[in-house]
Amino acid sequence: MTTFIKDSADVKDYTLNWAARLGDTDTISTSVWTATDGLTIDIDTNTDTTTTVWLSGGTRGRSYTAFNTIVSTEGRSWTLALTIAVQVVAA
Repeated sequence: MTTFIKDSADVKDYTLNWAARLGDTDTISTSVWTATDGLTIDIDTNTDTTTTVWLSGGTRGRSYTAFNTIVSTEGRSWTLALTIAVQVVAA
């Protein structure tokens, strides 16, 4: 699991590339993002091989988890998690 850092005031996008798992012929059919309480999902989109979520909120000093579950056109299902650490980010 990868940890990303954001400021509580930031609205940031995070993209997952599923191409290696999908192989040459499979594509993403559905994508669902969920997040632990305190982290807000503003927008989520997907292409045939990637998923993107825009996250906001969080309390400085806390870490949150965002989960992405996809189902492929061939019926496969995977879930990946992102850890989001909320800290003061220097400009």
